Amino acid sequence: MKRNKYEIDMCNGSIMDKLISFSLPLMLSSILQLMFNAVDIIVVGRFSGSGALAAVGSTTALINIFTNLFIGISLGANVLAARYYAAGRDREMSEAVHTAIALALASGVVMAFAGVAMSRLALDIMDTPADVIDQSVLYMRIYFMGMPFFMLYNYGAAILRAVGDTKRPLLFLAAAGMANVALDLLLVVVIPLDVAGVAIGTVASQMVSSVLVLRCLYKTDSSYQLRFSKLRIRAVHLKRIFQVGIPAGIQSTVINFSNAMLQSSVNSFGATAMAGYTAANNILGFLYVSVNAVTQACMSFTSQNYSVGKQKRMDRVLLDCLILSVGAAGVLGVGAYVFGSRLLGIYTSDDAVIRCGLEILSITTVPYFLCGIMDLLPGALRGMGRSAVPMVLSVIGTVGTRILWIYVFFPHHRSLYFLFISYPGSWIATIAMQAVCFWFVRRQCARQLKAAGL
Repeated sequence: MKRNKYEIDMCNGSIMDKLISFSLPLMLSSILQLMFNAVDIIVVGRFSGSGALAAVGSTTALINIFTNLFIGISLGANVLAARYYAAGRDREMSEAVHTAIALALASGVVMAFAGVAMSRLALDIMDTPADVIDQSVLYMRIYFMGMPFFMLYNYGAAILRAVGDTKRPLLFLAAAGMANVALDLLLVVVIPLDVAGVAIGTVASQMVSSVLVLRCLYKTDSSYQLRFSKLRIRAVHLKRIFQVGIPAGIQSTVINFSNAMLQSSVNSFGATAMAGYTAANNILGFLYVSVNAVTQACMSFTSQNYSVGKQKRMDRVLLDCLILSVGAAGVLGVGAYVFGSRLLGIYTSDDAVIRCGLEILSITTVPYFLCGIMDLLPGALRGMGRSAVPMVLSVIGTVGTRILWIYVFFPHHRSLYFLFISYPGSWIATIAMQAVCFWFVRRQCARQLKAAGL
C-alpha cells in the first residue's frame, strides 16, 4: 500500500518509535487546544474579573456533557476507518468516511439547537450563582452555535488518526489557535465584550480548523478522499461506528456528568472557589490530554493490528503505551504539583482563588498516572471492537465512586481537598475492574482470531 509522508505503518516494524511519532503530534494538538482555552480563561480573568472567569468556568462540565457523546462516537469512526485502511478495503473506507462526515454535520446542527435552548435550564439545575448565571448562559449559547464546526473538525481528525496522520491536525489547530488568540485580545481587551468576546473567538477558531481538515480530506488522493456530493449516511457503516462509538460516548458523557456534580459541589463554596476550580481544572486538562494521546494511539494501533490478526503485536502495543502513559503523567503530574502556585498565578492574581486551586491540585496531580492507566485499558478494548462492557465498568467505577463520595462522605468533611479525593479513589476502583475485563476479552479475541485463521 502506497503511503504519503504523513501516514504511519502501524502493522509492521518497530512499535515504540511509531507510537511516539503518532502520540506526540496528537498530544501537542490537544495541548494547543487547551492553551487556547487557557488564553480564553486568562484574558477574561485578567481583563474582566473573577466574576467573568467563574462564568466561563461554570460552563465547562455542562459543555462536556453535551459534546462528549458525539465526540465518543467519533472514536467509532476512527476504529472502523483504521480497520478498513489496514485491510485495504478502499470502497468501504470511502463509504465510512462519507458516513462519518455526514454524521458529524448532522450531530453538530442538533447540538447547536439543543445547547442554545437548554443552557439556562442546565445552569439552573447546577445551582450556578445568580451573580454569574447570565454571563454563563451567554457564553454557552454563543459557544454552541459553533458546534457544527467543532464536530466536523473532530470527525475529520479522527479519520486522519486512523491512517496514522496526527501531524496535519496539529498544523490546523496551530492556525486556528492563532486566530483564537488574536480575536480574544481584540474582543475582550480592545472591544470589551467580556465572556461574549471569548466565545466568539472560540467559534471562529473552530470554523478555521474545520475548513482546514475538510480541505485536507478533499485534496488527498487516497481511499479516505472526501467528496461532498457523496455525503450520505450508510446504515451498515453507521451501525459499526455506533457499536464502538456510542458506548464510548455514553461513558464519557456519564463521567462528565459526575464532573458536573462535582462542579455543583464546588459552586456551593461560592465564586472564589469556582474560579479556583476553573484554573486548576484547566491545568489538569493538560495532564489528561497527554495521557489521552497515548490512549488514542493504542486504540488506532490495536485496531489496525486486530484487523490483520497480529495478536502479539497488539500485546506489545499495550505494554509500550503503558510505559509512555505512566511516564508522561508522572513527569507532568509531579511538575504541576511542585509548580502549582506559579501555574495558577498565570490565570489570576487573586490569592484566595490561587489557594482554592492549590487545594484541588494537591490531591489530583501526583497520582494522575492512574487516570492514564484507567483510560488505556478501555482504549485497547475498543481497538478490538469491544466497547460496551468497558463503558459499564467505567461508569460503575468512576461515577459510582464519585456519587458515593459526594453524597455520603463529603457533607461531613466539607473542603475542596476532601471533595477531590474522589478522583484518585475512582481511578483505582475503575482500573481494578477494567484489568479483569481486559484479561477475559483478550482471551476471547485470541480464540476468535484463531478460528478465523488469522
